[in-house]
Amino acid sequence: MATRSQTLQRLLNPGVIAVIRADSSAQLIHVADALVQGGAPTMEVTMTTPNALQVISDVRAKFGDAICMGVGTVLDTETARAAILAGAEYVVTPTLNIEVIKLCRRYAKPIIAGAYTPTEALTAWESGADFIKIFPADQLGPTYIKAIKAPLPQLEIIPTGGVDLNTAGEFIKAGCAAVAAGSSFVSKEILKNQDWPKLIEIARKFVEVIANARGK
Repeated sequence: MATRSQTLQRLLNPGVIAVIRADSSAQLIHVADALVQGGAPTMEVTMTTPNALQVISDVRAKFGDAICMGVGTVLDTETARAAILAGAEYVVTPTLNIEVIKLCRRYAKPIIAGAYTPTEALTAWESGADFIKIFPADQLGPTYIKAIKAPLPQLEIIPTGGVDLNTAGEFIKAGCAAVAAGSSFVSKEILKNQDWPKLIEIARKFVEVIANARGK
């Protein structure tokens, strides 16, 4: 089991989180394998996925520390605790929920707290969130991140929604700590066709785009 500081580092490097909303939990073992092969082994399984807690447990059992497994779409403390006990190494919320932040601190698990406005973002940060998930980021874009970081440079921001291979680098250059990508990373087509080689290729491209944006 990774320590909290190790998980924090894995969220930052290579700097892309694959957000997966699958219809079938069976596919996610293959997704995890492809992400590991593609060099982007950080994944977030949303609680809207069937048998999400079992998936988290199964993936952790198979891959161990080769994968950095998180849980997303967490709306309450009960769900957060159940996911952590199932093996989730970090928690992601779509909205600001201070009680979930407190629970994650109690269990020494990183929390990526959802926010949209500067007030929500700062409140999440002051409440102990490790990262601020600006969501949905597609309406706001990298210019919004730049604007919010000017008076609030302490915020560690991970945008979600509207992040793809074309925008990921711009978000990083705007000051984001990392990015999270859903359908632009693990698309319904890839899942339906079980096109794992394509997923490996996309993972590698995301890693490359972020490294280039960071000037590495």
